Formats: sequence, structure tokens, C-alpha cells
Amino acid sequence: MIRKASIMFLYKDHYEEYKRRHDELWPEMAKALKDHGAHNYSIFLDKETGRLFAYLEVEDEAMYEQIAATEICKKWWSYMEPLMETNEDSSPVSIDLEEVFHLV
Repeated sequence: MIRKASIMFLYKDHYEEYKRRHDELWPEMAKALKDHGAHNYSIFLDKETGRLFAYLEVEDEAMYEQIAATEICKKWWSYMEPLMETNEDSSPVSIDLEEVFHLV
């Protein structure tokens, strides 16, 4: 299993809406994540800064990266775009983090 972590940026006036939308994650989006090898996916919010810390485990990075080409992922990105910093393709601005410690 490959552990991945990243930071994204939520607009401060959309904290509750962001949580609500994830509490009501579309079943087809959840299925797409699982079909692309995602497990143990968590997102944490720093309310002081609006930074989101995302952590997930994937079976295979290449397989997971293919989710970006799916219609459901593109639809989800468009749905979330008003709430957070995004790229031109509506994907979240995201900074990948390098793992420097892991306790088993």
C-alpha cells in the first residue's frame, strides 16, 4: 500500500458546506475512488488557515491517477470548485507532501 498526503486550500467562508458535501459524498464518487485503489481516505481542516490535509492509501499510483480522467471525478471537481482554490481544469490546487517519518 502506498501512503499519500497533500495539502489543499479551502475558502474560509465555506468550511461547513465543504464538510456537508463530503458527508453526502455521491455513491458513484466513492465507488470511483475505491475502483481506482483508494483506501483509508481522510481529509482534515485547519480552521485557522483554511488548509486541508488529505491522507489516503492507494494500491497503485498509476491506477489511482487515472481517476482524474473519469467523468464522475470531473463532475465532483466542478461541484467543489466554488469552495476552494482550483486549477484551470477545476481540480483542487494541491501540494503533495513527502513522507519523512512513519511509525509501524
